[in-house]
Amino acid sequence: MTEQNEKRRITVDDLYRITDIEDPRVSPDGRWIAYVQATIDRLENGYARNIWLAPTGGGEPVQVTRSGKDSQPRWSPDGETLAFVSARDKKPQVYLLPVAAPGGEPRSLTNMPNGASSPAWSPDGKQIAFLSSTNAEERAKEDSGEQEEPPADPLEAKHRKERKEHDETERFDPRPVTRIPYREGTDYRDDRYAQVYVVPVAENLPEDDAHPRRLTSIDADHGEPEWMPDGQHILTTRSLHPERDEPWRWSTLVRISVADGESELLASEGFASYDPLPSPDGAWIAFVRLPHERMSDSLPRLAVIPSQGGKPRDLTRTFDRSPVSFRWARDSRALIFSADSQGDCEIYHVSPEGGAVEKLVAGRMEVQALDTGPGGGVAFVATTPLSPPELFRQTLGAEEPVQLTQANAAFLGEVIVQETREMRFTGPGGEELQGWIILPAGYEEGSKYPLAFNIHGGPHVMWGPSARTMWHEWQLHAAEGYVVFYANPRGADGYGEAFRFALHADWGEVAFDDLMAGVDALLEEGFVDETRMAVTGGSYGGYMTAWMVGHTDRFKAAVTQRGVYNLVSFYGTSDIPMFIPDEYDTEPWEDPQKLWEHSPLAYAHHVKTPLLIIHSENDFRVPIEQAEQLFAFIRRSTDTPVKLIRFPRDGHELSRSGEPKHRARRLTEMVAWFDQYCQPEKTGESA
Repeated sequence: MTEQNEKRRITVDDLYRITDIEDPRVSPDGRWIAYVQATIDRLENGYARNIWLAPTGGGEPVQVTRSGKDSQPRWSPDGETLAFVSARDKKPQVYLLPVAAPGGEPRSLTNMPNGASSPAWSPDGKQIAFLSSTNAEERAKEDSGEQEEPPADPLEAKHRKERKEHDETERFDPRPVTRIPYREGTDYRDDRYAQVYVVPVAENLPEDDAHPRRLTSIDADHGEPEWMPDGQHILTTRSLHPERDEPWRWSTLVRISVADGESELLASEGFASYDPLPSPDGAWIAFVRLPHERMSDSLPRLAVIPSQGGKPRDLTRTFDRSPVSFRWARDSRALIFSADSQGDCEIYHVSPEGGAVEKLVAGRMEVQALDTGPGGGVAFVATTPLSPPELFRQTLGAEEPVQLTQANAAFLGEVIVQETREMRFTGPGGEELQGWIILPAGYEEGSKYPLAFNIHGGPHVMWGPSARTMWHEWQLHAAEGYVVFYANPRGADGYGEAFRFALHADWGEVAFDDLMAGVDALLEEGFVDETRMAVTGGSYGGYMTAWMVGHTDRFKAAVTQRGVYNLVSFYGTSDIPMFIPDEYDTEPWEDPQKLWEHSPLAYAHHVKTPLLIIHSENDFRVPIEQAEQLFAFIRRSTDTPVKLIRFPRDGHELSRSGEPKHRARRLTEMVAWFDQYCQPEKTGESA
């Protein structure tokens, strides 16, 4: 009996078995890597996050927090303390944990009324900068020095808390709306904005000295703070035009004086700028910038400016790929970054002086996060085609990385993981396109199998064989007896800016032709039954799923998820309305007919493929009115089987970080819909 025969097929419930690794941070001496280990708490229908330390020299990782609500580990400059964020007492706050000796207990450093996040140590280790959200009234109260008297007893504390919660609810009943977005994620925005604070680390200080000091006071969200090496300034970001809709489009770099809060805008004219990071020697500021012109089609660029000011230098413009995350080498001689390319996300390096981009860590992988260590090494979290995320480290000069964690080893020892095979095919315009195939578990040569065709979202994202958010789902489809196929049509990231722009103002037809060319090339392989093909996708992938079944009846079943179906109404309800004129060069009132002709809803009356529509009720990126319209149009204009499943409480991230029971139910409903029409023998129903 072979090893694979001894293992079992992956199931929906294996969603609860997979562990994620997040946010690796190398200690100053390079001996340890702090990271977050995330698991699903099935009983609580939520997620548990704890901080672990992995020794870089090998050995078992050590768990150092256990509340299940801990994240964002940050090393003190001397390596003896970890700052981290914990919601163990409901509101997230910054905590300090001594790690030089085992058994240390964390202490709370902040007690902000609205919580705290994004801790950053000053270079001398005496202060921590962080973010906390406040409104104008709360900032005025802070500035006045007014302190609330402590409650006399627990009953009074309880009453105060209830009064504050009641008053907060009343403030937004009814809810005034004056700008866009007014709702994001799964919540409505309030009138609070993230501000930058600093707080001393030392214990037993006089109350006035121990209190956090706010450095900013503007109705605009600030980005994560980063200290300049001189300890006198902090870098962050905020919008140049916070009063405008979608203010993130005018994000700029800001340098703040720690002494008095005076700020200097380091504007990059014609660009939105994000994620400033000073070089360890203080000579440079690295950041990512995105041109305002053709913003959604353009590639973000990794850039630097001299710390004393000067013209930005783009480091990745000719590289023609999107940087995903980046860090400085500890010696300041290079920037280390990950980038999507040809289905993989690998690690590269480039000099701040410019020049060629060179690959540093190569392999079939998707790098999700990275950090650099002394001596030129790099630690990173990556998924591979055969494994969910794990922590790796590659030292300078090594040919391949070393895996430091085995968080998913026990799970992988039990289940069959099907290999992924790359497939190159020719698009209708002669372009070489890239896709991947996973054969079904128990595959037998000469047999034909149903197809689960998956379409990515974005539209300007890239899928590859190591995609973390799809790893379990694709393996589940294969375990359920389907050939899995996915591809990157024109418009996807990872193939250069011209490839991305090829989809401009034509979401449907361009990708339809490319994707169907992939399906036809797959059929030539001989193992797919073309009478039993299913198609699915989410967000833009949902758009394309609905577009495809409105333009062909070759698919036996379809599942469209969180999709855009009416470009005109999407503009009026989404948190990113300006995405539409970015992509289509028109506002809805200027050329509504153009947008309607490019909307899948316009072709809903042609749908003959049984369609399952999945959408979340708190999706504020693609609001559920999109699904409601598609359901009503198909229901009223055809006799095609159509079903809408509404998931309460969740948002656009349902499949990735939604309530675990909803994520599992979504997969169950999808496979059942596929099976009903493509494998009726499994369900006992006739197609």
